[in-house]
Amino acid sequence: MKLVILDRDGVINEDSDAFIKSPQEWRPIAGSLDAIGRLSRAGWRVVVASNQSGLRRKLLNIESLNRIHDKMHRQLAEVGGRVDAILICPCLPKENCACRKPRSGMLDALSQRLHLPMTKVPFIGDRASDLDAARAAGARPWLVRTGLGAATEASGVDLSDVTVVDDLADAADILVAMDSP
Repeated sequence: MKLVILDRDGVINEDSDAFIKSPQEWRPIAGSLDAIGRLSRAGWRVVVASNQSGLRRKLLNIESLNRIHDKMHRQLAEVGGRVDAILICPCLPKENCACRKPRSGMLDALSQRLHLPMTKVPFIGDRASDLDAARAAGARPWLVRTGLGAATEASGVDLSDVTVVDDLADAADILVAMDSP
């Protein structure tokens, strides 16, 4: 199975310090939906793993989050793309739960559910916490320069094992080409 895991905010859609709280605030990054479409058409299963502490902070409720994801699914369908699953952690950072990135709980649960080790699975994110979660799960960390990615790259975090790309479109180009005969 060809599987890729994506962070959401800053990778697929524009991020916001005020959180994405409604479908109106959810805006895809240029080229990201087409990138997921290319991955889908090439046989990749796409899963989103996203910290969503806005739920616990009561900035949005699960119905609003579902409407945001419905918008994403509809726009992806228009370009031949799909997301096969969305994993979220609603916990606050201070709760120190196992599923909140930088911990690997979401990825570990996915690995168990799919009976698939994460060792060759790319996890594409824009924050050090995404890279750390990928490493903790044994996945391959990728960093996009969109969202907070450029700041993460400039911060001095260890990128020795990280594939760094400009955006999700570049990542999709590489993944689809790697899979070609």
